[in-house]
Amino acid sequence: MYSFLSRIREPVKREGAERYLRITLLSFAASVILTRLFLELTGYPQIGAQRLHIAHVLWGGLLLFIASLLPLILSNRGVYGVGALLSGVGVGLFIDEVGKFITQTNDYFYPAAAPIIYAFFLLTVLLYLRVRRAPSRNVRAELYRALDGLAEVLDHDLDARERTSLEDRLMYVVEQASDPDLAGLAKDLLGFLTSDTLQLAPDLPGYWQRSWSRARAIEARWIDRGRLRAILAVLFIAAAAPGLIGLLLMLVLILGQGISAREVGVLVVRAGMEGLAAVPLTAAAGLLALGQDRRGITLGYFTLLFSLAVVNLLVFYFDQFHAVIDSLIQFVLLMGAIHYRRRYLAAAARPT
Repeated sequence: MYSFLSRIREPVKREGAERYLRITLLSFAASVILTRLFLELTGYPQIGAQRLHIAHVLWGGLLLFIASLLPLILSNRGVYGVGALLSGVGVGLFIDEVGKFITQTNDYFYPAAAPIIYAFFLLTVLLYLRVRRAPSRNVRAELYRALDGLAEVLDHDLDARERTSLEDRLMYVVEQASDPDLAGLAKDLLGFLTSDTLQLAPDLPGYWQRSWSRARAIEARWIDRGRLRAILAVLFIAAAAPGLIGLLLMLVLILGQGISAREVGVLVVRAGMEGLAAVPLTAAAGLLALGQDRRGITLGYFTLLFSLAVVNLLVFYFDQFHAVIDSLIQFVLLMGAIHYRRRYLAAAARPT
């Protein structure tokens, strides 16, 4: 028992883990949305005979099984990206049918199914945000990541930037290692990386890097701070408008018509929660219009977080997947607020 426990080591975060988890998140969301859209457009077809029905949960389970086998069988680093994609699609197909497995009637359209899927996605986003944090440096972890990065040499894909990163890791091990064997290993690898005979691959930007660079160039040319502030203010108002209209309609219906207590409860939960988020989002737009961008961005940021994490859980219960568009819009606005804060407000707060 002691020998088994002595072999357990502190886990080490894999290099590029946030990129693989991001692929999983995007493929997870896309698989759920596209599956529901396909079924809605095609009238919910079924694959099978009269007594058989091959549900897409089976295809999801198959993709998850393949994703788990790939890193167990293959050593190539490209396997992790493929596994991340397959696991995201697989879990999306699997969890999309959660309504069938939490009800005795196998109800695919059970109202609580959509909030469960959305909550599961939010938990995965929280995991992604945790993984994105820079890990603490120590000799063992840095040597782990350096050995993993040396696979680029075997694939003839090591460029100058990656070699600089590996040299930094190995130099850290040489300077900080108390074990002379580890320090010697790092020193030998460092000598190999700095040799003149090592051939490097050209550091060519990929498609997404080129697209991002073009987008940044267009923004730098056409969208300055004032224009971006005005765009966010208009979009904040547009996103808040449905909630404000729903809040007014709720008040009209409650005050002007005799409706049942259950209907009042539904209106208060649905329209009240949406209105609760719409009012501060409108205030954030007003602050941006008045030039109070720091307060406006902060208020809009936390309001959008509240909408995505709390309000949308209730909206998905009432509208199922019709709330996907609203969630996507709010997410884009949140990214816009974060971008504005990083580009202008964070830069202004740094000491000169």
